[in-house]
Amino acid sequence: MNIDKKERLRSLYKVDEVLQDECLVFFKEKLPYSMIADSVRKEIDLLREAILKEDDCPPALLDRPLFLDRVISRIQARSTPSLRPVINATGTVLHTNLGRSPLCKKAMEHVQEVSCSYSTLEYDLKSGRRGSRHDHVESLICQATGAEAAMVVNNNAAATMLVLSSMADGREVVVSRGELVEIGGSFRIPDIMSLSGVSLKEVGTTNKTHLSDYIQAIDSECTAALMKIHTSNYRIIGFTEDVPLSELRKLGDRYALPVIYDMGNGLLTDLKDHKIFEPDVREAMKAGADIMLFSGDKLLGGPQAGIIIGKKKYIQAMKRHPLARVVRIDKMTLAALEAIFFEYQDPDKVLENIPALRMLTCTREKLYKRALRLKENLMSDAGTLHVNVEPCEDFVGGGSAPDVRLEGWAVTLHSDIRTTKQIEYALRKSQTPIISHISQDKVWLHMRTIFDQDMAAIAESIIKLKG
Repeated sequence: MNIDKKERLRSLYKVDEVLQDECLVFFKEKLPYSMIADSVRKEIDLLREAILKEDDCPPALLDRPLFLDRVISRIQARSTPSLRPVINATGTVLHTNLGRSPLCKKAMEHVQEVSCSYSTLEYDLKSGRRGSRHDHVESLICQATGAEAAMVVNNNAAATMLVLSSMADGREVVVSRGELVEIGGSFRIPDIMSLSGVSLKEVGTTNKTHLSDYIQAIDSECTAALMKIHTSNYRIIGFTEDVPLSELRKLGDRYALPVIYDMGNGLLTDLKDHKIFEPDVREAMKAGADIMLFSGDKLLGGPQAGIIIGKKKYIQAMKRHPLARVVRIDKMTLAALEAIFFEYQDPDKVLENIPALRMLTCTREKLYKRALRLKENLMSDAGTLHVNVEPCEDFVGGGSAPDVRLEGWAVTLHSDIRTTKQIEYALRKSQTPIISHISQDKVWLHMRTIFDQDMAAIAESIIKLKG
């Protein structure tokens, strides 16, 4: 080791000395001492490694203000929660990576009041004895869907496992080959069936399945149920045919077999006027499914949950099943779900009160006015940024209505001195990250998924890019 390296190593900052610096006083008042000390120690270690690796260590590396800036950046990074709010400017309403459905105000208020104190989660005030957590939402769900009984678990994949384990363990379930879906995160129906102790019996082909295919597959000793799965994240078009739920119901009656319908999306309101033609929960119940399951955080507009509805005898068996405890819902999700189903009691206001539905049904005229408003807020101080309002296509997302393109409006950005990647990155690194996308060498901010309260933060972040 040469003399210069030894000198630099001897001159390295001491942890205790750095901790006395006045620039760290604010952090010492707010954060644990161990977090601050560890951040200092790690920066000193990095500096030591750099000195040992470099024969000619840049003087700037040992500059104290720059070193302290790095320490502060590390402390800030460690003290900022990883799970944090972002502004969704992608135009995808049910964006899985961004948390799908934002909750409505009443749901958040109910979550807060239940979470900040003890609650009646499993306590019956009338009898003074232990109650069931399912009782808080079961009657509301039944009222909204027309089902005999209901229960809720932590997501729809869990609901699928519980339904299959309870109704068909050790036996066969007949499913059309064209409905063997894979959802994000490698969730595959055949794998879930296997984990549930159920044998899958595929019928038909990818594009065509006939009623006769189901009939030929039924075995009086082995078949436990008929199952239909809504292909929510893809469409097979062209030379196709499938068996409607109502026909499966008749077949189930003929062979004394229950019919299970995995709907997935959970639509409880008519969106046909907005070109969203997804199955409706109430219509599916009328078609005769014995058991139906769907997600809480898709078109229902609530928190992540798996909702199971249908015949009381099957639901009661599921509540007693050992797997029910493994996949049970927590009190905060239950509180949010209760508030969401209260909203559905007023069908005239539900499209406005539930954020996801409000975004999906927002008119092009409203979106255009909002885009103009954002542009006007930027134009006076946009600097070298070029700000325009342009038509765009938005998406439902969340594995729902994959073929639907919603006509919308966006504010687009490009610059003479910055690349679009630099603009996108700068917005993503804002105090409240703004998630956008790049197309045609422009950054697009879709108005459909931007809340009114986000407009000021977006304008502020964009103005910082001027120059």
